[in-house]
Amino acid sequence: MNLLSTINDPSDLRKLQRPQLDQLARELRDFIILSVSRTGGHLSSNLGTIELAIALHYVFNTPVDRLVWDVGHQSYPHKILTGRREQMKTLRQLNGISGFPKRDESEYDAFGTAHSSTSISAALGMAIAARLKDEKYHSIAIIGDGAMTGGMAFEALNNAGVYDDLRMLVILNDNDMSISPPVGALNRYLARLMSGKFYAAARNVGKMLPAPMQEIARRFEEHAKGMIVPATMFEEFGFNYIGPIDGHDLDSLIPTLQNLKQLDGPQFLHVVTKKGQGYKLAEADPVLYHGLGKFSPEEGIKPVVSSRPTYTEVFGQWLCDAAMADSRLIGITPAMREGSGMVPFAEQFPDRFFDVGIAEQHAVTFAAGLACEGFKPVVAIYSTFLQRAYDQLIHDVALQNLDVTFALDRAGLVGADGATHAGNYDMAYLRCIPNMVIMAPADENEARQMLSTAFHYHGPAAVRYPRGQGPGTAVAEDFLTIPLGKAEKRRTGKQIAILAFGTMLTPALEAAEILDATVINMRFVKPLDKEILLEAAKSHAAFVTIEEGAIAGGAGAAITELLAEAGITIPVLLLGLPDEFIDHGEVGQLLSMHKLDAQGIVDTIRQRFPKEK
Repeated sequence: MNLLSTINDPSDLRKLQRPQLDQLARELRDFIILSVSRTGGHLSSNLGTIELAIALHYVFNTPVDRLVWDVGHQSYPHKILTGRREQMKTLRQLNGISGFPKRDESEYDAFGTAHSSTSISAALGMAIAARLKDEKYHSIAIIGDGAMTGGMAFEALNNAGVYDDLRMLVILNDNDMSISPPVGALNRYLARLMSGKFYAAARNVGKMLPAPMQEIARRFEEHAKGMIVPATMFEEFGFNYIGPIDGHDLDSLIPTLQNLKQLDGPQFLHVVTKKGQGYKLAEADPVLYHGLGKFSPEEGIKPVVSSRPTYTEVFGQWLCDAAMADSRLIGITPAMREGSGMVPFAEQFPDRFFDVGIAEQHAVTFAAGLACEGFKPVVAIYSTFLQRAYDQLIHDVALQNLDVTFALDRAGLVGADGATHAGNYDMAYLRCIPNMVIMAPADENEARQMLSTAFHYHGPAAVRYPRGQGPGTAVAEDFLTIPLGKAEKRRTGKQIAILAFGTMLTPALEAAEILDATVINMRFVKPLDKEILLEAAKSHAAFVTIEEGAIAGGAGAAITELLAEAGITIPVLLLGLPDEFIDHGEVGQLLSMHKLDAQGIVDTIRQRFPKEK
């Protein structure tokens, strides 16, 4: 019998007999591999949490008991067990279900997550709320060892440990893997704990005994684990520490969780899992199989050969070339070595590469300290993650006018990852900061030139570029720079001047051919090219600004501010992303929905300026 097809919510799961759960785990693993192969998504992390998700929903009374999955890219088993099995075919697609927990998607998603290190804080808030309401539900945070490198997790532990009457459980899902290989002292501590000779002996003692003695051996193993870690750092925070236990062994997970359920006060369970568990290809290369597109489960991921580099690859090549030319260059990433294209740099310049873990705030201030001492740090960070270090960006870098270059990958819409990962806000949140220079390349070659421009600018500068490939412009290998704040006219037309920022240049040029409009490639969000704008205002009847970013406070708003300051009155149409969170879907679909493709631009301009069509 196919057990998985009978599980429509956790109450069905809790009706199963204990021996049936192993079969359910096998079916769930097969289902996830097949499902993700058809839609794309996160694979390795979800294969590692199958038994844990089953055990949690088997033991706890969800959704009354709250589960908070940190980051959330390991929550597919949870989604499938909570009534969304059939919806998995729509995963991360337009109008489909999210790849992360989402409160308005299911009552079982207690807290929306997608950025790391937030789960303990949220679970603590829920646990305190239960106490204030005199209710008896449990709050459970499931956090990976990678996410534990984020300072916010330790802030929450520090706060939670002083309450001895909470029904709160923190589960450390220790898979020795975040996205990039784990780094830092915490990871070394966990590695020492798991590799200790005494623990290894306790773990393996059962293998030397006859079958009737193995249950006694298992109990001794659990006791031995407790002997190894009588005073861990987590107990110093005020938690009752249990573990480490095998996160794929339901015979360990279920009774342990049942025991912890009976205890009051903050509990900490350390489980050890394997990313990619049960799928040999993902086990062998969990980074490759972390986030992926469609693939064949039998053949695995096949390398895609393309003559056109992605923007990320353009950055990676520039970083290596610039480091060869200038020994002061230091490369920094907050746990996104692969995603930010820094693997070649890390291999060629290991002494100048720093992965600081999932710690964006630290990454920015760390760069500021290096800049104080004459180095030229380059912080490679996703646009959506720089938001997490906003205070440090302002106070530690910009206020001191320090020479830090920010390479902002995934700027604009990111497609399947949706609202939590979209880089829609960087132009708005950066341009209000004094001393900042902000650039948006329209193609791959401009991206390289702007990176060189930012690197040679003596102060904080950001280059924002999108995920994926550009229009296919050849990339020169030199280090040409762009005059600070200089735009360029790319097409001369009549009546309407389209002011395009970054990726919007290509559809703007297509629209301009239909409208016979002038097109200016703005290149700089800050400082703006005042000269070219004031000249264009004299010779055109209207301006249209186009950006793949939030209209509110964005690049178009900067244009209107410049015109107002100059006392120039001219109609201005602002095109960009609306004041709302934009859900997941293919980037092309989303751009079309928001009238940011060529035809949408034409239609909107004609509607606004009918006399000029």
